[in-house]
Amino acid sequence: MVRMNRVAPASRPGWVSDELYPFESRFFAAPPDHRMHYIDEGAGDPIVFVHGNPAWSFEFRHAIRELRSEFRCVAPDHVGFGLSSRSSRREDHHPESHAHRFAALIDHLDLRGITLFMNDWGGPIGLDFARRRPERIRRLVIANTWCWPVGDDFHFKAFSFLMSSWIGQYLIRHRNMFVNSVMPKAVGDRRILTPEIMAHYRNAQPSPAARAANAALPGHIVSAGGWLRSIWDDRAAFADKPVLLLWGLKDIAFRRKELERWKSALADFELHEFEDCGHFLAEEAPDRVVSALRDFMGRT
Repeated sequence: MVRMNRVAPASRPGWVSDELYPFESRFFAAPPDHRMHYIDEGAGDPIVFVHGNPAWSFEFRHAIRELRSEFRCVAPDHVGFGLSSRSSRREDHHPESHAHRFAALIDHLDLRGITLFMNDWGGPIGLDFARRRPERIRRLVIANTWCWPVGDDFHFKAFSFLMSSWIGQYLIRHRNMFVNSVMPKAVGDRRILTPEIMAHYRNAQPSPAARAANAALPGHIVSAGGWLRSIWDDRAAFADKPVLLLWGLKDIAFRRKELERWKSALADFELHEFEDCGHFLAEEAPDRVVSALRDFMGRT
């Protein structure tokens, strides 16, 4: 088992609460010149949590705290998010680049028998690894995400166009729109996003320059259609794995339409619908998510 050396406390900013996020911060030298933050807690079968936009590993803190006594829980921050380094290069913000760095970390840690827990952009990023290294994957947890081209779907096309327009880019970069507006609208009950929790998402996107990856991904919902198609066309590599489908029905991004497509494509799945929740199930219903995941791990 390969692990990075303990990082000095100064490597983590003071705004990160040791009470809310009681984990050791580790860093991986991701190619070509990035510093990728991740946490690696516990021992046993590995569960790898893959976040989307504008989240970071903080999103999965409840699940990791509960499950690390039974499993090895790994959660990286993509470059441009959380406590990872930032980049000014546009090519670093393509989801395929995130997927390559994610694969490099998993290879570095030599993880096998993996359960992938994926939300939002974490779906394509994680499943790109699953289709390339299916022998390393034991189970999938799919939580309000997708993995196919959506350029012909007005719901996604309109959002991608608006967010990549000059006004959308201004609002994301200069008003932190994804954190301040989109996140509260994407959950079932915005009261779960307390001021202290929101501070951890805001502080992880501290300036217009630091929000480059956050601002780039919405445009790739449509423009990365070729890459998404390549993963979906290879879905036979992972579609027969045991799958836990967790779906928040109040999500403004991923609807029942996307859930039905997953159901039609998967051979062996267990479905849990959350009528009172939206996009960020690990934030909104951590106890129910942990219970379902623990049972799923035991059953499979």
